[in-house]
Amino acid sequence: MSMSHAKTLRTMNAAMLAPNALGATPDAARAQDVRPLPPPRKDAGKPVMQALQARRSTRAYSARPLSLQVLSDLLWAAYGVNRPSGDRTAPYWRHIMVLDVYAALADGVWLYEPQQHALRPHLGADIRARTGIQDFVATAPLNLVYVVHGERMNDLAAADRRLYGSVDAAFAGQNVYLYCASEGLATVFRGAVDYPRLERAMQLGEGQFVAFAQTVGYPSE
Repeated sequence: MSMSHAKTLRTMNAAMLAPNALGATPDAARAQDVRPLPPPRKDAGKPVMQALQARRSTRAYSARPLSLQVLSDLLWAAYGVNRPSGDRTAPYWRHIMVLDVYAALADGVWLYEPQQHALRPHLGADIRARTGIQDFVATAPLNLVYVVHGERMNDLAAADRRLYGSVDAAFAGQNVYLYCASEGLATVFRGAVDYPRLERAMQLGEGQFVAFAQTVGYPSE
């Protein structure tokens, strides 16, 4: 792909992202204000080799909530904007951003808006128990849900959309793993999900689908 073609794709992608993200949000939630996040602490954490040494999956969590600062750092690490071009901390498919990151918290479901580094309300219900089929998801403070815009990959067959979208979700999920390892948090990237049930609960738009979910919190004591 030429540099000029890549730049054109980035420009087109930036133009379509905001309206599409809003279009998938229920009317009641759209009417509410976004929740700004504090700036991420980009000088925090352990060196990457130490984080890799500490990286692991955990399935036992404390109910202790995450602070807004930790949530800010975590979401920026997952899929935040790290360059003036609008590109992200995680790579993505063919210069087209097809991934949305949702935060399922006790006070509802929030869509992470990387450009504004803010949370936009999506649902007012606590659906943490629906983000997986294991018991711990219901009481852990945060479940990330990686949602793919399949309609943005209209030149691919349905199976390939799921493949490429899942790879994008996995890139973001690994960023979360490294952040959690660096900060003493627990996490696990999960495919143990009742996908149709979760997609209905999240009221996703046409063409969107859940790729994976990821639980985050403090390890149980």
